[in-house]
Amino acid sequence: MKWIDGHNDTITRVENVEEFIKGNHNTHIDLPRARRAGLGAGFFAMFSPNDEGMPKFSDFQNEEGYQFPLPDALPIEKSQLMTNEWFSRLIQAEKQSGGAFTLIRNTDELEECLTGDRLGAIVHMEGAESIDTDLNALDVYYEAGLRSLGIVWSRPNAFATGVPYHFPSTPDLGEGLTEAGRRLVKKCNELGIMLDLSHLNEKGFWDVVKLSDAPIVATHSNVHKLCPISRNITDEQLDAIAASNGVIGVSYVVNMLREDGKIDSDVPLTVVTDHIRYVIDRIGIDHVALGSDFDGATIPDSIKDVGGVQGLLQHLQAEGLSDDDVKKIAYQNWLRVLEHTWK
Repeated sequence: MKWIDGHNDTITRVENVEEFIKGNHNTHIDLPRARRAGLGAGFFAMFSPNDEGMPKFSDFQNEEGYQFPLPDALPIEKSQLMTNEWFSRLIQAEKQSGGAFTLIRNTDELEECLTGDRLGAIVHMEGAESIDTDLNALDVYYEAGLRSLGIVWSRPNAFATGVPYHFPSTPDLGEGLTEAGRRLVKKCNELGIMLDLSHLNEKGFWDVVKLSDAPIVATHSNVHKLCPISRNITDEQLDAIAASNGVIGVSYVVNMLREDGKIDSDVPLTVVTDHIRYVIDRIGIDHVALGSDFDGATIPDSIKDVGGVQGLLQHLQAEGLSDDDVKKIAYQNWLRVLEHTWK
């Protein structure tokens, strides 16, 4: 069965374009493995890390959990250099793949990837640090092929505040959208750029709900009721996603799946399907999809890499979901949301 993945960081993890096209043993996704695994398309993220990198979770753990610090804001000049590099890699991968890899700009192209042999890339910017507050860069990136934007990663920027990784914690940490953030939401609506609310704190989430006329989406988040980490989505937020005809892409990040919030890859498929089934029971089959976070996090041993997703889909069928239900989770719900968002 073909499927769409809501989030990966692969293009920022490979050493070069050739490594992605020909295959490697270092990343969760490469072109040969993706095609064998039935991946029709994915949201390929362009993410700009801070200079100091990611601190170790173990440095901030105690008996009750952890409070991972919020990194400093990233200057636009630094972020744009990295974003341009990642975007160039995606463009070069398309040129060098011999037609096997393509950047997707509309739903017709997406449907072609779901019925053919090419892997499609939906270009996603994870954190809007590369966008100026006058939003001029947004027009430029859109013309280049940007079709999905995460307003924040887990740090502050000119538009909003990302939610830090705290466990246990609610996502109600920090202030909501800035005035520039409000303009960004409206401009994305006008252009038809999908807004991803993963990493956004709760006040910012509700600001977007009030402002946006497009479906509300979290591309790679999980259920807060099952894993009370600040990055996960509360029941009330799930309800808002459903009310907007939106979707949540269930992620395979282990500390966002496990009830204890630990970074431990010993996670059976039933824990992943518990999150999927909770969303189905709460807001319906039309509002849940896949959002791996491959190459951006620790993944369960039961999935391991892109090749393990078919096993997850088969496990959902073994648990009693119909073929039609699994197709909605695999690709139809993503397709519907993009049909209602892209211009």
